[in-house]
Amino acid sequence: MRWEAYLAGRPEATHCHRWGWKEVVEKCFGWQTFYLLAEEEGEIRGLLPIVWQKSALFGSFLTSVPYLNAGGVLAESEVAKQALVAQAIVLARKTKARYLELRHRNDPALPLPTKTHKVAMILALTGDKEALWKALPHKVRTDIRKGMKSNLQPDFGGLEFLDDFYEVFARNMRDLGTPVYTRRFFAEILRVFPEDTFICRVRHGDTTVAASFLIGYQSTFEAVWSSSHYDFLNMRPNMFLYWSILCFASERGFRFFDFGRSTIGSGTHRFKKQWGTQDVPLFWVYWLPEGNSLPEMNPENPRYRLAIRLWQRIPVPITKMVGPPIAKRLP
Repeated sequence: MRWEAYLAGRPEATHCHRWGWKEVVEKCFGWQTFYLLAEEEGEIRGLLPIVWQKSALFGSFLTSVPYLNAGGVLAESEVAKQALVAQAIVLARKTKARYLELRHRNDPALPLPTKTHKVAMILALTGDKEALWKALPHKVRTDIRKGMKSNLQPDFGGLEFLDDFYEVFARNMRDLGTPVYTRRFFAEILRVFPEDTFICRVRHGDTTVAASFLIGYQSTFEAVWSSSHYDFLNMRPNMFLYWSILCFASERGFRFFDFGRSTIGSGTHRFKKQWGTQDVPLFWVYWLPEGNSLPEMNPENPRYRLAIRLWQRIPVPITKMVGPPIAKRLP
């Protein structure tokens, strides 16, 4: 299709821009989407995918795109870029949105309020497993060896490993105090992107102790969602998981591995930094109606801290039932 063909010719495009996410979001969450094209003489000059979410707590808001780390305006000219953003603002006004959020991996140079407090953490890959190992800090290699000595075993697959991933992921999200997405969300991603989506599971005997949901697109392989089992942390399953993924990505010719987004200075930021990653600023650009302020989802905010503590006490099976309707409405 024309949308995908355009993306294939744009090296700065991400998997977040792909048309398939429209199908995933509409089918799993029921949100209305607006996939905007800028054209000139019948040729695409830019695009912008937008999702309209509504929540009793957060109101109405538009995001390009939610649940992921990018998906903002992609254009080959200033005229196309401005036209797409102008149309997005028209949509924000029509839907009475509290804000419009455009998520970018590169600075779009728009005269709008911008947050850069989050970064993508990128590691360059050479395809040489031995060189990759030698480049790791001594402590990282030591932690990986603990997993090897504990007889941890990695497997890569797809839908057949979804239950393994979801069990670890749901428990980890509960422990973090965050509502979990529905299992169907991940199943739908695997269905829509069967050639580009993988699950890595790490097992100790018959028990899955870590897992990651992975998406590859163009030159980049991304760990979009990853979790490990707290009870097995002495085996360093998280370190062994990422080492296994790095080897897998290198063998398949990806040039970059994306550890996912982190808030600068956070624990996850420090964890990913030890692998030798480079911080790549994420530019989240906002249009706000007059009088509205930038959205803030700081977990240290007393408004959210109590909710987080309460959620951490809920049994995991219950969070898997009541969490998805809440998670779909979160920014």
